[in-house]
Amino acid sequence: MTFDPQQVLSRALQTFDIEAAAVQGLKARTGAAFVEVVRRILATQGRVVVTGMGKSGHVGRKIAATLASTGTPAMFVHPAEASHGDLGMITAADVVLAISNSGESAELDAILPVVKRLGALLIGMTGGAQSSLARHADLVIDSGVEAEACPLNLAPTASTTAQMALGDALAVALLEARGFGAEDFARSHPGGALGRRLLTHVGDVMRRGDAVPQVRPEAPFLELMREMSVKGLGASAVVDEAGAVVGIFTDGDLRRLIEQGVDLRGVVAREVMHPRPRRIRSDALAVDAASLMEQHSITSVLVCEPDDTLVGIVHIGDLMRAKVI
Repeated sequence: MTFDPQQVLSRALQTFDIEAAAVQGLKARTGAAFVEVVRRILATQGRVVVTGMGKSGHVGRKIAATLASTGTPAMFVHPAEASHGDLGMITAADVVLAISNSGESAELDAILPVVKRLGALLIGMTGGAQSSLARHADLVIDSGVEAEACPLNLAPTASTTAQMALGDALAVALLEARGFGAEDFARSHPGGALGRRLLTHVGDVMRRGDAVPQVRPEAPFLELMREMSVKGLGASAVVDEAGAVVGIFTDGDLRRLIEQGVDLRGVVAREVMHPRPRRIRSDALAVDAASLMEQHSITSVLVCEPDDTLVGIVHIGDLMRAKVI
């Protein structure tokens, strides 16, 4: 065997062209049937059960996962396993999306009559317009391609790319029709970065109780500095007798006072505090606290009730540990 670098690159580029043409070819054949599939799935009270054999099965697993993560309850059932009991997972309320390029997969053909008898809506995704799958299906999505990228025209390549693209188109159309938004997506992806950003609230990460640095307005400067040191956040809230925030003092304020040569020995918290501190609600998103810190070049934000009662403090380090930023 002779290794020809130019031939390798040529074959790769040709594969891109063939698979791109396969996807582009879907546009002319995707119309009323596709719209009806979306309408019927939206109307179903059950799930979308995706099934397929071989490479179509691998694509089917991905389609099921994409549907489920974008607001359409879905699962994958292997057709061979379905013949040995897994058909019990399918109910009359479900929609079955069966995928086969030829439409003549023996394992798939064996379960199609049973799916029909169950009363489930059967959608076929196939390139075989006259195939067994197409004949059994209530609705057919044409996934046919002119040729595979495989030089032998045997290995599923362009056909699986077309199936994948149709599955994505189906998921996106359903997502939009359902009004599925970023927060909905986050709820199904709580472990991901988006989920953390959209599901984590200030109340989930803020410091509470004795961990919150705070002094009264009449507190001596030494007490103010001790509170800041013990709590280790580089800031302390100043609150009145009712617990309402009246100001804040930070290590940045301290540096500025020292630079100005102010004698701090006899001052009290009220005289050195910043009277209009940034604050946020505990039910706000943690990412909003991060934006507030970035916007005002600060490292802590006080967390208050609507009446300005202090309930906590959130530090940039808390947001980093929660992986919000």
